[in-house]
Amino acid sequence: MAHDHDHPHEHGHDDHAHDHDHDHGHHNHGHGHGHHHHHAPPGSLGDWRYLIGIGLNLAFVIAEAIAGVLSNSTALFADASHNLSDVLGLALAGGAVWLAKQPSGSQRTYGFGKATVFAALINGLLLVFASGAIVWEAFHRFLEPEPVQSTMVMVTAGLGVLINGATALMFMRGREDDTNVKAAFLHMAADALISVGVIAAGLLVMLTGASWIDPLASIVIVLVILYGTWGLLREATDMAMDAAPRSIDVKAVRDYLCQQPGVSEVHDLHVWAMGASSLAMTAHLVMPEEANNDAFLQKLCKTMERRFRIEHATFQIERQGFDCHPDHH
Repeated sequence: MAHDHDHPHEHGHDDHAHDHDHDHGHHNHGHGHGHHHHHAPPGSLGDWRYLIGIGLNLAFVIAEAIAGVLSNSTALFADASHNLSDVLGLALAGGAVWLAKQPSGSQRTYGFGKATVFAALINGLLLVFASGAIVWEAFHRFLEPEPVQSTMVMVTAGLGVLINGATALMFMRGREDDTNVKAAFLHMAADALISVGVIAAGLLVMLTGASWIDPLASIVIVLVILYGTWGLLREATDMAMDAAPRSIDVKAVRDYLCQQPGVSEVHDLHVWAMGASSLAMTAHLVMPEEANNDAFLQKLCKTMERRFRIEHATFQIERQGFDCHPDHH
């Protein structure tokens, strides 16, 4: 389906292969695109889980912050910040599911998936600032220790274990298929463990009377927040720059394409995330004149989705020796 430039522009009406006249060259090239897409990400039926999780945890964050002031505990404050980070995380994940279902409009051809990337970047930066404020306060508490009401700290943190544990259980189902659900599950499980740590710190303060244990616990929690935030910021930055997600082995995709009968070269291979759970790719395959057919393109698109979970695969077939990007590969 690769033609000379003096042929008229042709469009195939098959769902899986079209001929396009590209702006950057004067040739028509075979172009295959898989159309069997699933626009709602797995787990989107569980929208209610995000709403319940956000409501429960937001109420607890407010209660924990008030208890932190009343009990004079920086550890509770740090735990409240960590819980707030996960409320924001749940809101992002739930928002990604909702946005993925919205119509894309004529100009935003990729829809609103990338909105969650910007939100994740903002979320991460806010957490870094919050962490800095907690460390600053903890540093002052080390210099001038203040008494802590450890009973209130332990009761509040105990409530946190229950709420975070219950939210984590809601996200048990579907976490293998959807990165958002998996992230929500892991965050809530981690929160429950951190609240257990706050209970332990409160118990130690009660038994020893050493109030410096409380700011020490807050600094440990801040380190956990920063560790999680670093991963979030790195992933969001990668997605903003259209890097291939870490779950995709780009070399394996390239190797698979190179192994196909008749393919002598693969170039301009790009893999990127269009949203939280939707992947796209494009590739140019150098093949003999008659090698481009619908069955071949259909098989490639189906394999990309089945083996690599890439839903939107586009392939451009080129004749031997022709390169529509002669200056770079």
